[in-house]
Amino acid sequence: MSSIEESLRAIAERVKSHSSTMATEEAVKTAVVLPFLRALGYDVFDPSEVVPEFTADAVGKKGEKVDYAIKIDNQIRILIECKPISVALERKHLDQLYRYFSVTDAKFAILTNGRTFNFYTDLEAPNKLDARPFLVFDISDVQSGILSELRKFEKATFDVSNILATAERLKYTSGIKQVISKLIEEPSEEFVKMVSHDVYEGRITAPVREMLTAVVRTAFREVIMDTVKSRLSSALAETQEVIEKIDVPVAEDPEVITTEEEVEGYMIVKAIVRETISAKRVVMRDAKSYCAILIDNNNRKPLARLHFNRSVKYIGLFDGENEERLIVDTLDQIYEYTDRLRATARKYAAEAAKIAAE
Repeated sequence: MSSIEESLRAIAERVKSHSSTMATEEAVKTAVVLPFLRALGYDVFDPSEVVPEFTADAVGKKGEKVDYAIKIDNQIRILIECKPISVALERKHLDQLYRYFSVTDAKFAILTNGRTFNFYTDLEAPNKLDARPFLVFDISDVQSGILSELRKFEKATFDVSNILATAERLKYTSGIKQVISKLIEEPSEEFVKMVSHDVYEGRITAPVREMLTAVVRTAFREVIMDTVKSRLSSALAETQEVIEKIDVPVAEDPEVITTEEEVEGYMIVKAIVRETISAKRVVMRDAKSYCAILIDNNNRKPLARLHFNRSVKYIGLFDGENEERLIVDTLDQIYEYTDRLRATARKYAAEAAKIAAE
């Protein structure tokens, strides 16, 4: 597992287990923010790189400070403002970041309460901090898509243009996801009226509105679940025929036992990549030390390996030069590596297309 993933997992566990002790900004800085910066490769013990209590002389308000400023190539590039974990992050908390952003070389600003991280830049007007973040995530649940964006902020690979290339899309995607999430949990009156317009013909009184709101909330969730189930069912149906043909060398080596967990892990991987590569090309081949998931049943085309025959379970990924093993506590965690699995499958699909063209 890469350093950033290990570190973020440790921070996530700390937040889940000890959030009640992070009642102050200082606690959030020590327990979350500094470890987070260290995970990105910054030397938190070097005050010339991670500058605490940063003050810019050009700011009109005397004595006002930003919690941290990150220097890269001797330029201020990232400003960070921390709040207690119990504080809900709001626009008013941007005041200091807003002022400091315009008078420094900073290109990004982070507002965090130790659990939620909001990343800002100046997409709308140069040197003027946007009011809406382009990236928002919960440190206790960092998905693979977020992880790939965070890697762009690592000291070793930090590149402003690379981050900005996807920042605008992320900004609107993040905002829309927040709106949808809120609608799922708390459907607005306007939304309830819109979706029930062709369903309920009577007068919408207060009791009816309350009833419809509950119905819309339930229906919204069921639509999402039905969509997920439908896609999985389709993938599993295609997988069944292949599973029956899996070559498990029981006769040659009775110690090789394909477990239900391995089969389920295989089906999840296959469901993930089925839109990238033909499901018929994805084959499972079990061995004593790991269960291989191959393309074309070819050992030279590994898609993933399931190292499940041990107390700590791993999934091996092959989107780099060598296998990278990542801890998976539950099978659901395999979905966190959707982008990486599809990238590997895409590589093999492209190879096959090139051969066919020749």
